[in-house]
Amino acid sequence: MIKKPALLLSILCLILLSACGSGKENSSISGGSSENAIAAEDELTITATNYSFDQEEYHLKKGVPVKIIFKNESGNHGILVPELELRLDAKTSSQVIIPEEAGTYEMTCAIMCGSGHSAMSARVIVE
Repeated sequence: MIKKPALLLSILCLILLSACGSGKENSSISGGSSENAIAAEDELTITATNYSFDQEEYHLKKGVPVKIIFKNESGNHGILVPELELRLDAKTSSQVIIPEEAGTYEMTCAIMCGSGHSAMSARVIVE
């Protein structure tokens, strides 16, 4: 008699585990910021040092997939451009995006890095 409930419980657990696993796979495929989902046509490297980025302006083309690569040369920094859904740091150092709207966007340091943090910014211009 104990074998039937154990068997049913085992089958139920397998069904639940397989349902959870398939949901996880679908979420990683449909997540728009995944590098694997979008093939980049262009590449841009942004380098940060203490309290500055390597350029004051970065130019992107509207509608063109671009791989943004973040390099940190000194200090602990990140980049944040909310309008482009772009946030990179030491843990996530690259992302492919497609800028859909032309305009000028403020890029700031995403990690509190010290006394010069508030002045650490640049512009991303989508043409």
